[in-house]
Amino acid sequence: MLEHIVLMKLKPGVTGAQTAALLAALNGLKERNAIPGIVNVTGGTNNSPEGKSEGFDYGFVVTFADAGARDGYLPHPEHQALARDYVRPICDAVLVFDFER
Repeated sequence: MLEHIVLMKLKPGVTGAQTAALLAALNGLKERNAIPGIVNVTGGTNNSPEGKSEGFDYGFVVTFADAGARDGYLPHPEHQALARDYVRPICDAVLVFDFER
């Protein structure tokens, strides 16, 4: 399994409906099996009390079957469209961190 963690600094004024639409679009990729190898999708707004979020206020995790599935996802046209239509319009910065478990 491979965890693909994406943290986002949201633009001012981004609504809960916009982040919900992003998460729904990600889950749609899994549900439609649009990109093989997506095992799970989860996400949400940061609520850590530690004060170490560095301004990243929303994040999601896509769990892939393996690194090959992640490697197929990254250039996939459906992923590219999702980034264009749901991620870029609402965020100022993105941090990606992947690890295998």
